[in-house]
Amino acid sequence: MTAEPVRPNETIVPLLPCLAPEETLTFWRALGFRVTWEQHRPYLYLAFRWSGFELHYGRPAEGADAAQERTGGCLVMVDDVAPYHSAFTEAMRGTYGKVLSKGLPRITRYRAGASRFTVMDPSGNSIVFIRRDEPEGLEYGGSKQLTGLAKVLDNARILREFKTDDRAAFRALNSGLRRNPDAPAVEQAMALAALIELSLALDEPDRVPEWGGRLRVLGLTPDERARVTAFVADPALIEPWLATST
Repeated sequence: MTAEPVRPNETIVPLLPCLAPEETLTFWRALGFRVTWEQHRPYLYLAFRWSGFELHYGRPAEGADAAQERTGGCLVMVDDVAPYHSAFTEAMRGTYGKVLSKGLPRITRYRAGASRFTVMDPSGNSIVFIRRDEPEGLEYGGSKQLTGLAKVLDNARILREFKTDDRAAFRALNSGLRRNPDAPAVEQAMALAALIELSLALDEPDRVPEWGGRLRVLGLTPDERARVTAFVADPALIEPWLATST
């Protein structure tokens, strides 16, 4: 008897550990997800649907701890990540009055042209939205052709967007800027702009006036200012320092 061939029409639904059922229900509903299943006894099972994909939740493994932010996660492959980030941040503002960028739950910043972002749910799971045509190997290191501050900038981008490690990116940029005082003005400006954004995200704004003052006097061209703006997720944070750059 000939076996039926495997048909390439599978659907995979991630089953994530849930440490905070009520908070999870509240969060995904706030982002516009529909609850397709809610069960608390005799065991926990929650299911959500939004657009064309689903997220399911069950009982966590023994010893799981949301504070460690290593609970679980999944990848959501999409054609373009920007509309998803826009939809989620708009929903957050509508429900919470702000974009949730710290603690749990939260969403990572999105820089124009980036190929991924992450949503962290109340249990510490990472739901990573990735553009299907994202170049391979980006997560494992920057370009080997770059040197000096350009290499630092590339590594900082990877730390921010792929490893979601703002602290490490901050340290790399701060150190790299000191070690490369003769770098091109546009590279210095990109580093200063990123430091301003990161310091505000990390609640360490003390040096923002210093970095902003240095950014203001670099004398950037319009094209260079555009490059600097594109390097950060929230251009409004650096606009006061770029507006008077000549």
